[in-house]
Amino acid sequence: MPLAAPASHPRFLALAGPTAAGKTDAALAIAQALDAEIVSVDSALVYRGMDIGTAKPTADQRAAVPHHLLDIREPTEAYSAAEFVRDAGAAIDAIAARGRLPLLAGGTMLYFKALFDGLDAMPPADPAIRASLEAEARVQGWPALHARLAQVDPATAARLPPGDSQRIQRALEVWQATGRPLSSFQQGAGAGARRPVALLSLEPGDRGWLHARIAQRFEAMLAAGFLDEVRALRARGDLHAQLPAMRCVGYRQAWEALDGTAPPARLAERGIAATRQLAKRQLTWLRGMERTVVPADAPDALARVLHAAREALA
Repeated sequence: MPLAAPASHPRFLALAGPTAAGKTDAALAIAQALDAEIVSVDSALVYRGMDIGTAKPTADQRAAVPHHLLDIREPTEAYSAAEFVRDAGAAIDAIAARGRLPLLAGGTMLYFKALFDGLDAMPPADPAIRASLEAEARVQGWPALHARLAQVDPATAARLPPGDSQRIQRALEVWQATGRPLSSFQQGAGAGARRPVALLSLEPGDRGWLHARIAQRFEAMLAAGFLDEVRALRARGDLHAQLPAMRCVGYRQAWEALDGTAPPARLAERGIAATRQLAKRQLTWLRGMERTVVPADAPDALARVLHAAREALA
């Protein structure tokens, strides 16, 4: 069933799905058929210089269809869900003003949820609390802090892997500063909420199909020079392994392989495993969202997703 878009906001369409499910091709097909511009919903595609490992749309694809929210940050910078809501809202309004359809497409489910439901005003970063948490993590490890988070905010802990230091730290920081779990700030219709006419979700019926696609894509990235891309990022001298950009799936494993903290010979194995875990988390998010499911592994998946898009907009 289509989601209700407020009359005061332009209509837009959303396309989601796990990594390697075919979102890029589907978004291009919809955009070209329905005169749309694509707004990226991806926390890795915002970074400049991170192209191969993020499967960023090619120059030809970007020439064929306008894309937004790509290459808007340096890898040294953070990019929050609140910033995404602001930037995506501005892009939606500008695209609609040109008489075209805004199509939001990607796999960062937190961004989708933040846009659809809005975000309550959360407390700003507290350097003292952050320093305290980092000191504890150095002694106990981030999995121990993840276990603590599970006690005070089980909903947030359930969607975070035990090694996601950035988000575990932020969730515990919010809890210590306010006494409220981070998940409580992400419920209901908060400030900036925008709803699409429909959320189309590319989801495979056969999980093995997706696993094979993930493996093929990671191997293709390596063949395309992914390790050289990470070497170039390391050579800049201003990046380190704990930055959000360098903790993206694939980049973290490549950094560790080049650093010697993980066996280089196991890079493909570790990268594929991490990508499969990401896909699993994305599918878990999607199960809790109102959406129209399109079977990604159907032979006519592109035709089906285009049909669903036309129906939603009818």
